[in-house]
Amino acid sequence: QVQLVESGGGLVQPGGSLRLSCKASVTIFSPNAMGWYRQAPGKQRELVATKASGGNTDYADSVKGRFTISRDNAKNTVYLQMNSLKPEDTAVYYCNLRVWRLGVRSDYWGQGTQVTVSS
Repeated sequence: QVQLVESGGGLVQPGGSLRLSCKASVTIFSPNAMGWYRQAPGKQRELVATKASGGNTDYADSVKGRFTISRDNAKNTVYLQMNSLKPEDTAVYYCNLRVWRLGVRSDYWGQGTQVTVSS
């Protein structure tokens, strides 16, 4: 059973920065992507950024130029550096691990970490 443990959320003023971390409990050898989604109150969960094991990255338009996703495969960890934070970035951020094995896609989720951007 894969577990994802997140850290790094908190309260920050507009324009500030935070760094989220997510560590997987196992090493995944199949093709996979690790990333972050977020869900604000009353809204659907949305993609923030993902990074595939092959290196491809994908960002939501709303965070391009402000957020950077990176991976340390030796540590089974993905990071999200968030700069120039805005109040609209306030949400619960969820780590996601997506694995493709024998044609089947599996999703694993972290417990979520709160990010609040407010003065």
